[in-house]
Amino acid sequence: MDLLYLPQTVQKTKKTTPRVTFRSYHLPQTGDFQFSGFCYVGRNSNNIMKLVELYKEGAVLEGLEKAKNELLRGVEQGKHKLPEVIICEARFDFATISHFNQFLRKHSVLRSIPFILDVSGLGNKDVLLYRKHARPDEMLFIEDCDKKDLFSKIRFLCKMKAHANKDEAAPKIEEKSLRSLRFGPMSKRAFDILVASVALALLSPLFLLIALAVKLESRGPIFYIAKRAGKGYKIFNFYKFRTMIHGADKKVNELAHLNQYGADKGPVFFKISNDPRITKVGSFLRNTSLDELPQLVNVLLGDMSLVGNRPLPLYEAKNLTTDDYAARFMAPAGITGLWQVKKRGTKEMSVEERISLDIDYASKCNFVTDLWIIANTPSALLQKENV
Repeated sequence: MDLLYLPQTVQKTKKTTPRVTFRSYHLPQTGDFQFSGFCYVGRNSNNIMKLVELYKEGAVLEGLEKAKNELLRGVEQGKHKLPEVIICEARFDFATISHFNQFLRKHSVLRSIPFILDVSGLGNKDVLLYRKHARPDEMLFIEDCDKKDLFSKIRFLCKMKAHANKDEAAPKIEEKSLRSLRFGPMSKRAFDILVASVALALLSPLFLLIALAVKLESRGPIFYIAKRAGKGYKIFNFYKFRTMIHGADKKVNELAHLNQYGADKGPVFFKISNDPRITKVGSFLRNTSLDELPQLVNVLLGDMSLVGNRPLPLYEAKNLTTDDYAARFMAPAGITGLWQVKKRGTKEMSVEERISLDIDYASKCNFVTDLWIIANTPSALLQKENV
């Protein structure tokens, strides 16, 4: 059964739909379309009610073909509002979802709407299959998301989509900016795999020496593994050699007053000069950047690239979802990047300056830039300050 949720000023029912603030925005598209409400394809009543509590209006449809027809009708009418987000249950086959996703991406207006696949109830193996074959903008366990997290994710995806379609003439992330030099995403990935594989093979004896030094100096694991947010806010396990005492993450709040970036207002990064949590071996590894070597594994896994913007801890990334800052997540996560080469090891870099460099790379990166950054990385490895 198809359902339609309308604003309360129009809908007259015995039950009162939870009131929320009406949100709409205009994306840079041909024509004047207003994006608000939701479109849900499926039957999960809990998910539907969660969306109803977030939006004043929306549509619930049972099939993707029906959803496609309704969206096209909305575009043809011109003045009809289009949904802010499209969420589909993963109960359709890969081909059907993939076909619908391609339909959205090829449409000049509908490509601006985030397409989320709800994988609630699926196992890890099935989730990977849907990710490989369906390729939506995002995959979420909607049943496990609270309304605040779901709202934040949708808003972030909307900003990403808007930014991606804002200026088609501008160079795209991981695409060429020079006509004579083609280096797209596939070539960048091939380059990453080749370099990372060779580097891991050649540096394996050094890995063993570092692991032994870390283990002998202090108790705790050899590797530091943490959740980080990379391109498109993708969360993954991030690998480094451990350079701090065991449990250092729990002391962040205690040391917040020492943060060199400050925490008075706006989004902040966290870094301390002469951090007391760093071990002696850790200090050497950091100052020579040897602690970053395990990230070559992240490159092979596809979580990161050799060159890009640094993946951020989740407590930092959650503060960078505003319109002004979300663009830095359009670039791939990288082992080295623009700000490391230009400003690494100095105390004078502000939050705004670092984010500006990240956004600058995201909007202008190309093979020439990547090669320049790689060539200048060795000179930046030896830091001038213990930060």
